[in-house]
Amino acid sequence: MMATDLGLPELPRSPARRHSRRIHVGDVPVGGGAPVSVQSMTTTVTADVNSTLQQIAELTAAGCQIVRVAVPSADDAAALPAIARNSRIPVVADIHFQPKYVFAAIDAGCAAVRVNPGNIKKFDDRIADIARAAGAAGTPIRIGVNAGSLDKRLLAKYGSATPQALVESALWEASLFEEHGFRELKISVKHHDPQTVIKAYRLLADACDYPLHLGVTEAGPALQGTVKSAVAFSRLLGDGIGDTIRVSLSAPPVEEVKAGSQILEALGLRPRKLEIVSCPSCGRAQVEVHTLTEKVQAAFEGFPYPLRVAVMGCVVNGPGEAREADLGVSCGNGKGQIFVKGEVIRTVPEALIAESLVEEALKLAEQGPPDEDGDRTVPEPVEQGVGT
Repeated sequence: MMATDLGLPELPRSPARRHSRRIHVGDVPVGGGAPVSVQSMTTTVTADVNSTLQQIAELTAAGCQIVRVAVPSADDAAALPAIARNSRIPVVADIHFQPKYVFAAIDAGCAAVRVNPGNIKKFDDRIADIARAAGAAGTPIRIGVNAGSLDKRLLAKYGSATPQALVESALWEASLFEEHGFRELKISVKHHDPQTVIKAYRLLADACDYPLHLGVTEAGPALQGTVKSAVAFSRLLGDGIGDTIRVSLSAPPVEEVKAGSQILEALGLRPRKLEIVSCPSCGRAQVEVHTLTEKVQAAFEGFPYPLRVAVMGCVVNGPGEAREADLGVSCGNGKGQIFVKGEVIRTVPEALIAESLVEEALKLAEQGPPDEDGDRTVPEPVEQGVGT
């Protein structure tokens, strides 16, 4: 019997990654086809070395690969050597207003330096010295242009922080470094509006081959900021544009890392870790889906193996979704059918669902995935903080 042609269009293939030159931020490759890395920034006073290192350790455990620290004072600059030396992930010094701290960061052994040309005093006059020092130390520079601190000359020219204004600022500064033979650059052009961000990065991607750091600046509280960042990143990364990202949130920085990692996983740019598939609550549900999902998510916090876990509240879509996941539960009448690899293995009371799922997950982790001969091998856990 011949298959029926439904006349459906072929799905477009994902575009190739934009070709960019590669730099190294510490031991993390950025650009040139390297995996997209996730960054965040500490919220501690950098001069408080112990607190800063503690927060960096928390970010590292959450999957952060590059961390930025603010350097607004001499005390912060003095703390950089200890922080750079004791951090497990590369440390980028964030410099504003005072160019002397750029040199301090280079001398301290920071993996990179971020400069904001719009608010550093007489920055253009110091580029020759900065290029010389950074080149000698092998320290890359990120040119970080922000809508909120754009050079007044460009604001006067364009009337506002337009995509064209942001890109012109970045390319002008890059050209000054190029005049002194320095090309170990990474560029960002950030704005609070996702559509402006998308337009600016597309212009920038067409105009240079430097690796690009994506971000929606001042994105807002956790939910709003995550949505705005996801909108911009999905469009740009879908075009093959972007080499490293930061989800900027008015929230603890660990939440930035979690959001960034999940965005990359959802886009297929990073192997999935633990994924919770859960239904929206509705009148058909016979359990409190929201409460149960939170309980299951908390029970699996830190689980190192890549599993898809389905938490379903009724018998309409529940059995099908639970059957498709590695393991899952389909609930009804205060009970839950536990599925493992598509098969119902037992029914448990609602109070024991999370515990039962974790128990079965540990068994799967011990067995490992089947190999070509049908035998099972123990899977490697997903290493935190390392791009794959």
